[in-house]
Amino acid sequence: MKHFLFTFFCLGLLHVASAQPNIIPKPSQILLAKGEWTMKAKTKIGAPEDAKWSQVASMLASQLSKATGMDIKTAKGKGDITLAISSDASLGEEGYRLLSTPKGVTIQAQTAKGAFYGVQTLLQMLPAEAFSPVAVPGVKWTVPLATIKDVPRYAYRGLMLDVGRHFMPIEFVKKYIDLIALHKQNQFHWHLTEDQGWRIEIKKYPELTTIGSKRSETMKGHYSDQKYDGTPYEGFYTQEQIKEVLKYAEDRFVNVIPEIELPGHALAALAAYPQLGNNPDKIYQVGTKWGVYDDVFMPREETLQFLESVLSEVIELFPSKYIHIGGDECPKTQWKESRFAQDLIKKENLKDEHGLQSYVIKRIDKFITSKGRRMIGWDEILEGGLSPNATVMSWRGTEGGIAAAKEGHDVIMTPNNFVYLDHYQADAKTQPIAIGGFTDLAESYSYDPTPKELSAEEAKHILGVQGNVWTEYMKTPAYVEYMVWPRAIALSEVGWTPKESKNFEDFSKRLETHKKRLDYLGVNYFGAPINSKFEYVWPAKK
Repeated sequence: MKHFLFTFFCLGLLHVASAQPNIIPKPSQILLAKGEWTMKAKTKIGAPEDAKWSQVASMLASQLSKATGMDIKTAKGKGDITLAISSDASLGEEGYRLLSTPKGVTIQAQTAKGAFYGVQTLLQMLPAEAFSPVAVPGVKWTVPLATIKDVPRYAYRGLMLDVGRHFMPIEFVKKYIDLIALHKQNQFHWHLTEDQGWRIEIKKYPELTTIGSKRSETMKGHYSDQKYDGTPYEGFYTQEQIKEVLKYAEDRFVNVIPEIELPGHALAALAAYPQLGNNPDKIYQVGTKWGVYDDVFMPREETLQFLESVLSEVIELFPSKYIHIGGDECPKTQWKESRFAQDLIKKENLKDEHGLQSYVIKRIDKFITSKGRRMIGWDEILEGGLSPNATVMSWRGTEGGIAAAKEGHDVIMTPNNFVYLDHYQADAKTQPIAIGGFTDLAESYSYDPTPKELSAEEAKHILGVQGNVWTEYMKTPAYVEYMVWPRAIALSEVGWTPKESKNFEDFSKRLETHKKRLDYLGVNYFGAPINSKFEYVWPAKK
């Protein structure tokens, strides 16, 4: 570190406070100097002789070649832009140092992942045209002189996408991952099953998709209207498509967490396999309305074995350390009326139906743990007693997260009033239909994931923060983008930037430049040039 800074200052460069580059999320430490480095036609990107590092260099070369029209090459070792392995343990797995001098740019990191995040910063130090998918003439490709040390505040920085209510095509899922990676987020939570649709192929149970992925119609307008469109709806991902997405995410250092809902939000599965429900003689149909259904899994041994078989295939597909099992919004009505459920409560000496849900969750937790993975559930899994190895996503405010952390469990903070991106973000009268609520950019940015109620030791269990995107009213990728960005960009800074460095006014100024990058990426963000259907208008602004 001393040599790194010494080199910087020996160049005779001076601190410049007024020319901060518009980097999002804001780096931990940044020192600017007068001057700039100019990229030339023969610029080379050097990297260690390692597959992952070479991949990062190639991705950077590819993007710069597209945007500049130059033929940017990669090389082993040093280059005009150099990716280098650092021995500085303080950088951790995801941190990096970036030094730009009149001679070029060096990005140091302990891992290729850290170098990848350094590359995202470098791209943002270039003109916004660096994000263009085609060559932009007449641009001076310069990088301001600077030294940066950057380490994330939280290890978990995520964004969820619900595809159960409305299926999203593979190409959009990849774009979603691209935007997660650009903003130095590292988790993609893929909500794959719901009452309204089962979206993942399970080879042992083909009817989950031949039946469970299809519904007869969809609600039209707001829930309170109780109107339907009369149009059949379907869609699911094959396991081969999922492998394609997983490889795409891996190349961008994004972990993909699958969610398979249980014991509630199970209607699509019950439509395919009614014997798993509380009334095997009932003809179940995939849900056509939004909201919560009383139809849930009956915790017979047959059902539990079914769930374990499904999760076995999911675990085989997804390398993620975490497997999400939902556990939220599980009505107990049918269990209260079921002789089998009541007998099971007595047999297992459970307190009540909440205890029965805990019984199911603990069984699944034990199974997931036996496979070497960790289970995540929404904060309802606290009810009836928390499973030993569970990680909790706190969505109904912060109380669940506080309680779980105090019990020594890891927590991911996702409180709906700050991070639910299906809420309105402006006056509802001016916006396309949404589920309700109000969460604007400033509110999302203001969130601090570590509750004040926790001691320093308890606070260590707060892994990070995640934005959630429920798609009841989001029929198209364009609408998802409109609702997600830029609020998810604010959350990226919540997860990465030190608390004391956050400032909404400063963020808003940087965001104006960042929007130009989103324009080149064709993102249909709130505030972008859109048509009457709230769809992006191309070409990008210059």
